[in-house]
Amino acid sequence: MKRRNKWMAALLLLSSATGWAQWQPVGNKMKTEWATQVDPSNVLPEYPRPQMARKEWKNLNGLWQYAIIEKDAPTPTEPDGEILVPFAVESALSGVGKRISEKQELVYQRRFTLPTGWQNRQVLLHFGAVDWQTEVWVNDIKVGSHTGGFTPFHFDITAALRIKGENSLRVRVWDPTDKGPQPRGKQVSRPSGIWYTPVSGIWQTVWMEPVHSAHIEHLRITPDIDRHLLKIDVQTTNPGSNDLLEAKVYDGTQLIASSQSINAQPLVVEMPSSAKLWSPDSPFLYTLKVALKRDHKVVDEVDSYAAMRKFSTRRDKEGIVRIELNNQALFQYGPLDQGWWPDGLYTAPTDEALRYDIVQTKKLGFNMIRKHIKVEPARWYTYCDQEGIIVWQDMPSGDRNPEWQRFNYFNGTERQRTPQSESYYRKEWKEIIDCLYSHPCIGTWVPFNEAWGQFKTPEIVAWTKQYDPSRLVNPASGGNHYPCGDMLDIHHYPQPTLEMYDAGRATVLGEFGGIGLVLNEHLWEPDRNWGYVQFRSSEEATDEYVKYANMLLNLIPKGYSAAVYTQTTDVEVEVNGLMTYDRKVMKLNTKRVKEVNERLCRSLK
Repeated sequence: MKRRNKWMAALLLLSSATGWAQWQPVGNKMKTEWATQVDPSNVLPEYPRPQMARKEWKNLNGLWQYAIIEKDAPTPTEPDGEILVPFAVESALSGVGKRISEKQELVYQRRFTLPTGWQNRQVLLHFGAVDWQTEVWVNDIKVGSHTGGFTPFHFDITAALRIKGENSLRVRVWDPTDKGPQPRGKQVSRPSGIWYTPVSGIWQTVWMEPVHSAHIEHLRITPDIDRHLLKIDVQTTNPGSNDLLEAKVYDGTQLIASSQSINAQPLVVEMPSSAKLWSPDSPFLYTLKVALKRDHKVVDEVDSYAAMRKFSTRRDKEGIVRIELNNQALFQYGPLDQGWWPDGLYTAPTDEALRYDIVQTKKLGFNMIRKHIKVEPARWYTYCDQEGIIVWQDMPSGDRNPEWQRFNYFNGTERQRTPQSESYYRKEWKEIIDCLYSHPCIGTWVPFNEAWGQFKTPEIVAWTKQYDPSRLVNPASGGNHYPCGDMLDIHHYPQPTLEMYDAGRATVLGEFGGIGLVLNEHLWEPDRNWGYVQFRSSEEATDEYVKYANMLLNLIPKGYSAAVYTQTTDVEVEVNGLMTYDRKVMKLNTKRVKEVNERLCRSLK
């Protein structure tokens, strides 16, 4: 009782003006302009799941109590202080800014009340992402656990709830960072060079929603432009013999097609032969409404969207295998996008900030982004869908990474992972594909980056291709190469060269560039910065960029079908971004970059 009362007393402060006023970003590192717009009473208030939206929901972001404890220790008698969810404990915007080790755990707690009208309904508790191992209690009743740092998960908490009055929510998280074999991307306990600050705990929106006991749990949307079909696999809970599924497709407000099914059969919508196709030049999205009916009554309905588009490869008249969009060759060109923020680390300060990098990428004339060994919140992919940006999605690397100087790309040497390490990878890779599958923007899956934790490549690629035959698979971007998947991916810094070529697959330049420019007022660490090549002015750096782009243009007729420039922004001590880490300065000449980028993207048309 004593422990509970001390947590309770601390939690009560959160509802007072004094409690709210105590929060502020910590540390003296650089911050974005959006950091000043973070409101702890209304942090990241946007609906977190645009492709399966319901009208009723409750956001649980905001100030929680937290404590850092020894691993497996009892829940502490009182908190260490306040943390702003969903910013990682190591970030400035969390208001904490502390590192935790593999020998510690992070405990969160807050209280909430059920909105009026949620009684006699099931209540789902959602987490956008928590890094890494999560356990959850409601009113001291354990409701579930999850492992994985990049994918959403939820629990039915109905049986643990108090209908009247306040409910308590407690979350415990353990994150070994680079002391464990789990997927973690670029997080390390000692950041330097291309390795960054750890991200532990809750880093995406926490929220609740009420549902019927029978409800839609997942949508898997697959377009087929050749047969003019839109297939929607609908996963439901508690299926009944009288259940009927229904999908309606709208162009704006006009209903253009619909489909119904029973017995848990997929919905197959016959689209008009003149259906509008999605592309970077015309990213058209159809509005989609999916309903679950029981005994002729709607028990659940979700709003979504879909696009008609196709990713494939085909040999051109010169015999070169080209990447195609909608059966037309398209040179895909975009930046390597790390998705890190100086103030929020993995988490953008605001929704406007989350969208900003995508919009700037499109304004620079790119048509693609390689999302580099990180997975973003669902809203990021929706913005790519809306803006018309193709996404190459990396699997976050994990287990042991080789030292840079030991890379050997050509001998096929692989990491011998333990069964536990393999299971972590396979589980999370499937979850990533599942949660992103319906986004039209996803064009390529990238299971491995370079040789980082690379294992059983042909097997992993075959599974990925079988699980999602609608996308291309890039086996290992710049890694140990095997003759599998849809492309051979070469990394070469700084300038582009065609040092290998595959006559049977598309040949792509998965990384090049890395042009560094130091702007002294926009550095993570003033005395330590790094780039593949460095220049002293924006004009010099732009000249070098245009030179590389023209070299790439000359290599396209010789075999390149796509390329990725490093990178969107500076990240920590890396200074090779098109923008500074705080996003306050576009470092290169926008007009010149856009002009040459558009030439590259049009080169195969």
